[in-house]
Amino acid sequence: MTDRTSIRPSSPRQREAPVRQESLRTINLELVFRHILAATHPISRTELAAATGLTRPTITRIVEDLLAGQLITETGIAHDGRAGRPRVGLTLSDRGPAGLGLDIRADGLAACAVDLTGNVRHLAFAPSPYAGRTAGAVLADLARMADAAIEAIAAERLTVVTATLAVPGPVDAGVVRTAPALGWRDVDAGALLRDATRHLDLPVTVENEANLAALGELYAGGDARGGFVYVSGGLGIGAGIVLDGELLRGMRGWSGELGHVTVYPDGKPCPCGARGCLHTYASLEAILGDQPAPVDVTPDAAILTRADAGEPATLAALDTASTTLGIALSGVLNILDIDTVLLGGSYALLTSWLTANAQAEINQRVLTTGWAPITVRPALLGPDAAVIGAALTSIDQIRQHPATWLLHQPSRR
Repeated sequence: MTDRTSIRPSSPRQREAPVRQESLRTINLELVFRHILAATHPISRTELAAATGLTRPTITRIVEDLLAGQLITETGIAHDGRAGRPRVGLTLSDRGPAGLGLDIRADGLAACAVDLTGNVRHLAFAPSPYAGRTAGAVLADLARMADAAIEAIAAERLTVVTATLAVPGPVDAGVVRTAPALGWRDVDAGALLRDATRHLDLPVTVENEANLAALGELYAGGDARGGFVYVSGGLGIGAGIVLDGELLRGMRGWSGELGHVTVYPDGKPCPCGARGCLHTYASLEAILGDQPAPVDVTPDAAILTRADAGEPATLAALDTASTTLGIALSGVLNILDIDTVLLGGSYALLTSWLTANAQAEINQRVLTTGWAPITVRPALLGPDAAVIGAALTSIDQIRQHPATWLLHQPSRR
């Protein structure tokens, strides 16, 4: 499936003075590019010179480099409010570099490619069973989807520069330390994925899926850009936390393991080795209980079907899940002072059954709700947040360092 949904790029720093030192050319190129990236309309060369303090000849050389590298394009007229001859506008190109996102989620595997403007140019999904399968087998399936995505966008004159893989667990230098729902422990997912693709020189970054989903929501905008807790319900329960517009990763990038917050100290045993974790009450596996999803049906689809049919056991399990979710979130919200909770992953499909009890527990347990209400709502990007966030994270490397792309163009070698 191909889509051209537009996702807002991350916000660069606003105004910076040119730096005159050894790396002058690269620094000034990135300065000019950040102003083009930040502009809300096509910006002229004259406006760039005024905004950056660089001379017109310097602006001309830099713009020629960016045009040749397909990072920007000339489009229409720049309306800068000045009298005189109309000026040609400059804006981001939708040709050239692209970012690839890959995701392992509860209902299957997903691949997404975005261009420099943030447009989704390719989005594909494939159901995938995990039980009894090795990490290598799962990642081989995902590698085939990555190859298909790369080939599909190559036909649109786009080149993937890097890939980011979203996984349900803590990651250390590309190694998935643990993903209980997949049966993974100390899996070098990036290396396995690279080895399985036909594009062996493609860099692969591995990141926790809740963090990437939170970044996807941050890039997408909405009314919670300053701060929110993104809750990803799927193979596990993770949280991506955004404070003051920045993702809170923790010292080692392992923050957000909401599924292993204790809700009942003497509760059910959890696969992590503890007892009473949120995972044991609010994961998809817990909601399904003694009736797992049929082989040809995804867990969230099975839950939806049973809930819509009014099945008592499923409704009771959803009631427990939403209550314990609210309890776990209350502790997080009391500490962080955030006013928005986004339900994502498979939870985005189950908000009709999860929101009310979670909201009630938060209203009761969070100290400040009497003065500052907290909103619980579905994530904007739904179940695709992690794969879109992964793709946007990949392309953001070019947004931040455009000179890296230019150096690797054939004409410049």
